[in-house]
Amino acid sequence: MALRTEDIQAYLHVVELGGISAAARRMGLSKSVVSKRISDLERELGVSLLQRSTRSIRPSESGRYFYEQARAALSQLDHAAQTVSDAARELCGELRVLAPMTFGTRWLSPLIAAFARDHPRLNLILELDDKLADVGYERYDVAIRITRLGDSSLIARQLAVSRRVLCCSPGYAERAGLPQRLDDIAQHACLAYSNSPPGQVWAFADPSAKGGVRSITPRGVFTANNGEVLRDAALTGQGLAVLPRFIVWEDLLAGRLVEVLPELQPVDDGIFAVYPRSGFGSVKLRALVQYLQASLARAPWEDPDTAGTLRLLQGAAA
Repeated sequence: MALRTEDIQAYLHVVELGGISAAARRMGLSKSVVSKRISDLERELGVSLLQRSTRSIRPSESGRYFYEQARAALSQLDHAAQTVSDAARELCGELRVLAPMTFGTRWLSPLIAAFARDHPRLNLILELDDKLADVGYERYDVAIRITRLGDSSLIARQLAVSRRVLCCSPGYAERAGLPQRLDDIAQHACLAYSNSPPGQVWAFADPSAKGGVRSITPRGVFTANNGEVLRDAALTGQGLAVLPRFIVWEDLLAGRLVEVLPELQPVDDGIFAVYPRSGFGSVKLRALVQYLQASLARAPWEDPDTAGTLRLLQGAAA
């Protein structure tokens, strides 16, 4: 049986992206070329790998099994190539990174660009999306997540702490007044992040509360799935918002936003690199994670001097 790697790669992309058109765009090929590669693979295997309809393409039962085995085999092949390359101390192959949109554009992208510059044989792909993706199934090597991490089948390495702040614009504070205690927030207009848990719960560190955390459900008048959108809404005086400091620290310093109830801090999130256990031995992945840990050791949004250095790095990488 003569299986071709390019045919298998085309099939993996079709399954992961849900269609031939999307796979063709990802691979930079025409739809006809991708279709032929799938047909050649099915003919060589003597089995139908895909169930086609007018609306979708899904893997058959045999196709699903072949997908899992082929993905693992190509991962092993890539790891073997990486191991050989390590002898020359060069990182090579493909490394796919998924990161949240705002953190990615504001802080991560200059670091990733510098890492890619220092490893020219590495094909580094950075995708920005706030979705909670299935890292293994969608073939990301690593995802950057900002969360309070629970149980997971993934390996997680903390890169930094994401401190959050309850804030509003001076205009809103003048018009509606500032809450004097946590219970007062229920009387205020609040801005909610739709990717948060159901009910848009805000959690605050409170040593007197059970478990050291007190949670409230604010009255949401504006909801978005992006932190910068919520920042803009806060700047225009639409209500209170709990936002990461890496988004609003400049606005706080400039007085465009004011901190509310500074004695009651929202519970911190962690900034994690998470990846499947199958990637544990990847030298290129380990190198990226260690690089990000070192680069974010002093959280730049907490340290204006570090932030300035990162801005220079961003300019140099452009």
